[in-house]
Amino acid sequence: MKPRPRWPRAERADPQPDPALKQYFQLNGSILYWLFLAPFRGRMFNLGEVFHQIVRIGVQALPMASLTAMSVGLTLAMQAAREMGRLGADAYVPDLVIVTLLRELGPLLIAVIVIGRSGSAVTAELGTMVVSEEIEALGVMAIHPVRFLIVPRFLAMLIMLPVLTVFGNYVGMFGGWLICHFTLGMDTANYIIRGLDRAEFVDLYSGIIKSFVFAWLIITIACHYGMTVKDGAEGVGRNTTFSVVYSLLAVLIANALITGLFFFI
Repeated sequence: MKPRPRWPRAERADPQPDPALKQYFQLNGSILYWLFLAPFRGRMFNLGEVFHQIVRIGVQALPMASLTAMSVGLTLAMQAAREMGRLGADAYVPDLVIVTLLRELGPLLIAVIVIGRSGSAVTAELGTMVVSEEIEALGVMAIHPVRFLIVPRFLAMLIMLPVLTVFGNYVGMFGGWLICHFTLGMDTANYIIRGLDRAEFVDLYSGIIKSFVFAWLIITIACHYGMTVKDGAEGVGRNTTFSVVYSLLAVLIANALITGLFFFI
């Protein structure tokens, strides 16, 4: 009798982590190293480049962010005035406009504008540098690309997105005042007093915390996809699209989680 052939047992493969996700977390760790540890070892990042990126990422986005915030303030006030007017509650329109801007729409919509304008630009710029082999040239000159390219953009985004959010909140409140003053006949002092009485400090700092988290997500995702470009110009376009889509998704999820955190605590 012939012995039965023994087939090799299929070994169960351990699940491997997604390499893209691993690279993303490695990039975050590298940013933290060059930001907090390397300066104490005499390897400081370029502060001049930080200010240059502040202008490119934040200051140049100011007109678009202001226009968005103004339109949101106007729209909120008009919709609130229409619905609350049916209930005879016109006096509560400033409350709705100000609290909604501070808690939710201000940080979220400014982040969306920054993703479309600055986040995509960072990805395209870094991706073009990868394709043209400028990143390799930095390595030949013993210049670490994270210290030279990414840390200044990271700091600029972390500084400017909260600033844009606060400025956008004020512009949106001004838009709400235009409707309340010229349509509802509400006096300016009453609008300001209603807003100050209704808004609490937690409303302001919850929006600022959101903007810091959004800034971190936007710039790290943009830099990750910029530094991992392949396949030339086609890859630059593809990764820029991925950067915008995943940044929007990450910001929306983070917004829901932070809102839930403040809601349940």
